[in-house]
Amino acid sequence: MLAKDFSRKIAPRLMKKLGKKNLLSVPRVEKVIINMGIAGFRDDKTAVEEAKKELAQITGRHPQLCRARKAISGFHLRRNELIGLKVTLRRRQMYDFLERLFHLVLPRLRDFRGLSLKSFDKYGNYTLGISEQAVFPEISPDQVRRIKGLEITIVTSTNSLQEAQLLLESLGAIFERKQ
Repeated sequence: MLAKDFSRKIAPRLMKKLGKKNLLSVPRVEKVIINMGIAGFRDDKTAVEEAKKELAQITGRHPQLCRARKAISGFHLRRNELIGLKVTLRRRQMYDFLERLFHLVLPRLRDFRGLSLKSFDKYGNYTLGISEQAVFPEISPDQVRRIKGLEITIVTSTNSLQEAQLLLESLGAIFERKQ
């Protein structure tokens, strides 16, 4: 639904607001990357399988395993050791995920007052963290044995923070108000 709305309604409105002459110059969301760290229970095979299953339920895609590139003794980490799971969403699945995130998941968070404006990087991408996976409607809270956090990065096609913020607001994101 959001994918069709973007090309038909949202992009033309953004074009007018930003004063763009060409529809292709309007900022867009290129991809959404969802990471789940599993370093705390990487030795427990059943917990890793549960995490893979839960991330697959949340995203609708099979997660990719992330391994350590180098050994870090301070973190008790060896090279090629499993440290996380990652899923990259594009096109329709990306828009479906963003719609669920902005309209279902974020309002479920305790004390949610809006997304922080400080989470934009200098390239116009936005990263947010969710402390537990049970806030997603696909996950049954009764069946969660371990609470795992998620990091969600929304990659945009613009380097301007104002354009990126306007893009995410037009997709349904709610940002906290300055006081």
